[in-house]
Amino acid sequence: MGRSRRTIPEELLLLALDPTTGTTAQPQSLDLGLAGAQLVELALAGRIAPDGDRIAVVVPRPTGDPTLDCALELLRRRGAPVRAVNWIGGPRLGLRQTYLSHLERCGMVHAVAGQMCGVLPTTRYQATDNEISREIRARLDSAIRTGVPPDPRTAALAALAHAVGLGKHLYPGNEGRSSRSRLRDLIRHDPMGGLVAHAVMDVQNGVAAQPRRSPAPAGRQAAPGARPAPEPARGVPMQPRRGSMARAVAH
Repeated sequence: MGRSRRTIPEELLLLALDPTTGTTAQPQSLDLGLAGAQLVELALAGRIAPDGDRIAVVVPRPTGDPTLDCALELLRRRGAPVRAVNWIGGPRLGLRQTYLSHLERCGMVHAVAGQMCGVLPTTRYQATDNEISREIRARLDSAIRTGVPPDPRTAALAALAHAVGLGKHLYPGNEGRSSRSRLRDLIRHDPMGGLVAHAVMDVQNGVAAQPRRSPAPAGRQAAPGARPAPEPARGVPMQPRRGSMARAVAH
């Protein structure tokens, strides 16, 4: 591959890739997770830094990774720091496919052409070396099992895996419940990973499109019969109401 270290977006995608079906788990929220993973990787490279709930470019120098550098340039063009939830909730057309093609060029996966119902062409992806996926999974398992604070990369990967809903894919069933809970708890071990993970969940909950309202002035009463809007629980994506369409995820 020419590189000694895989990026967090690459590892998140490899975690989501089902070795049996050749498809990715949580395909919609995964795009949001990949956008968040790019931010974490750029922060680890010293190119951006958190500024409250915003992301600021501190060193606009390219990293040498074309996909990351594209994100960095878009952030630089914003001029002012951008809210993480607004960045992650923006259009992300083809980001998952971009990384799948990238992994194929790097030799980590290979594409398998097929057909659906004997008519529609499909493309599935198989890992060329399952040892890579096992090593990534082993890092998460170790952090969950031992309770020892993981390194920033593993902590951020765990936070994003939880945010996009990979917990049930990695640790299914009732027997995996405690592992899923510990996966969620790893969010606190990396500030940047926690910031983007919460932003990913906020986008899924529709928070990105709903600016926070200031409290009502003193003495002003709410309209009779009005109910306060419920706030989405942190860490658990809110299900859309029946009859409505989820607008947070861009394809």
